[in-house]
Amino acid sequence: MIASVTKWIVPWEFSWVFLLTFLACSVLYVRGCRRLPVSVGRRIAFWLGTAMIYVSLHTYLDYFFEHEFFMHRIQQVLLHHLAPLLIMASYPGSVLRKGMPLRWRLRLLRPALRSWPWRLFSAVWLNPAVATVLFVAFILVWLIPSMQTLAMLDWRVYRFMNWSMLVSGFSYWWLVLDHRPRPPGRMTPGVRVLSPGITMTPQILAGAIVTFSKSDLYPIFEICGRAFTFNVLTGQLVGGVIMWVPAALIESVGGLLAMRQWLRLSRNGRIRRKPWPTRRPPARPAPIAQDEPSASV
Repeated sequence: MIASVTKWIVPWEFSWVFLLTFLACSVLYVRGCRRLPVSVGRRIAFWLGTAMIYVSLHTYLDYFFEHEFFMHRIQQVLLHHLAPLLIMASYPGSVLRKGMPLRWRLRLLRPALRSWPWRLFSAVWLNPAVATVLFVAFILVWLIPSMQTLAMLDWRVYRFMNWSMLVSGFSYWWLVLDHRPRPPGRMTPGVRVLSPGITMTPQILAGAIVTFSKSDLYPIFEICGRAFTFNVLTGQLVGGVIMWVPAALIESVGGLLAMRQWLRLSRNGRIRRKPWPTRRPPARPAPIAQDEPSASV
């Protein structure tokens, strides 16, 4: 029994970088929760999202993600949609910052956030247009059969694919679930609500194309050896439906969360509204001055 459980915990491909990053974030969050009041709901959202990332990248399930198309789609939906959405919905920034020792925050974090490399990086990567385009592009690019083949044959490309999905998901949901008005937020509350509806459209179309395809679009899984023995087109259909329905539902939830923040900002009077132009009455012409009659002597 213990051996069977241990088999699923042991990673298919071990990574020191991922493990150390995961442990560092976990320790900082635990320390931050001791210093800040964090609701139970936010804690559950953070740990659920963190657990999804760990399971998707650093357990034996990664073997099935590499050897079956529909399992690979489950991994991508978790890394790109659900896990970043849950973590960003928990608003972990202040908690992680508080978990750092004060000396680190003063000597390392504050200078780093004020440095020009970070300003340049945030100006590009957290630009709403760039983040939205990359959020959709990484989904579509890795669906191209030749790109999927390259990722499955080269472990470095495979890891880059997974990290690109994860990082683009974080940057996008960071912008959409921002609880601040604009400025300092980078998106207006209305755009945050509409954005998931825009980004889900090309993903739904791509999912429909894969779902109704009558040929094997990804034979690389046959070359590498499939994890299950059922029909190839059935697995491809299931993978297309996963891209189509669950991904769209997750983005709809993200839009509803953005709507909730919009209503909260509006209720608290934190949204700046432009005053309606008032129609002024036409100016009356000034009366013509008349010369006063001279006094008689």
